[in-house]
Amino acid sequence: MKSENIKYWLALSHAPGVGPVNFIRLLKYFGSLQNIFAAGRAEWQAIKMKANLIKYLENVDWRIIENDMLWLEQPDNHALTLEHPDYPTMLKNIDDAPPILFVHGNYKLLVTQQIAIVGTRNPSREGEMAAKEFATSLSYQGFTITSGMAYGIDGAGHIGALSASGKTIAVAGTGLDRVYPPKHRELAHKIVQNGGALISELPIGTTVKRHNFPIRSRIVSGLCLGVLVIEAPNRSGALYTVQHALKQGREVFVTPSSIYNPLTKGSHRLIKEGAKLVENITDILEELHVYQAPPTVDPNTANPIIPTEKVKNLDAEHQLILEHLTTSPNSIDGLVELSDLDVSKISSILLMLELQGLITMQSGGIYGLK
Repeated sequence: MKSENIKYWLALSHAPGVGPVNFIRLLKYFGSLQNIFAAGRAEWQAIKMKANLIKYLENVDWRIIENDMLWLEQPDNHALTLEHPDYPTMLKNIDDAPPILFVHGNYKLLVTQQIAIVGTRNPSREGEMAAKEFATSLSYQGFTITSGMAYGIDGAGHIGALSASGKTIAVAGTGLDRVYPPKHRELAHKIVQNGGALISELPIGTTVKRHNFPIRSRIVSGLCLGVLVIEAPNRSGALYTVQHALKQGREVFVTPSSIYNPLTKGSHRLIKEGAKLVENITDILEELHVYQAPPTVDPNTANPIIPTEKVKNLDAEHQLILEHLTTSPNSIDGLVELSDLDVSKISSILLMLELQGLITMQSGGIYGLK
């Protein structure tokens, strides 16, 4: 996009009271962004434009726009407008699509298949582990993991993706000239460094404002085929993402937990209301009608071969159990005898391997490779 054109998109993105719907209404009425600024007071008043917007259009501080342009000249910084060929189609089709997306990192990632992972900012150890494992497994299946880079489940989802393909998108609730929360500065750096992206609809210079975070949730869901909720209490920001997902026709998946866990009251309510209960990524893939490739087979032994990239991050105990199951399916008791690990440890390892999509529980409590 020519710089002469982009500057008008940037200027209108700074205008007071111009949300996505009003932005598009003005664009359609005047035919182009340039025409909006050139129209003049009489025409602006004729369409009942608010006084504060008229004042802004008459006195645009083009120095602010030049700062935006300078930001765009820096490495890995981009602005995708609705007219840009790489603006994600799924997001473009929601009712209130952001007219402009600021991107730091790999903007091509926005058109890939995505799953959102959201939940509480204060998860249990099990919840955080589940978020990482689901993100890792979905990442290995070719999905980009999208979330809001908040503390807790959001951050765990990004970290899980980084441990696999590295494909992850963080949707910010501020301008991209700052990182929020500040303690996730290193995470933000890793996301971009590993081929991911930070995105925001908010102009450079936008500070932390509480009302922007629920609004950005529609972008998280709008980019994705579905939203996975892990540990959401009754009052959780994650539920904003679910509300947007339902309006946008996206799938909603929820992991269950103990009925005594207050962190999952909102999650269980979603299940009662019809959200898909999921225990592993197979449940998600089946709902989305996505084919999960089975492990390849060694023609010399007829034993499945687990792809190297799937096991490189497993610790020694996880690899040991996986090796035993590669030989033949087995029960928990059988694995205890083979490995000398206790039952609780074996159960935990099997759960993690199942979440990663490496094994499955067969009839009679027997575990085997997928």
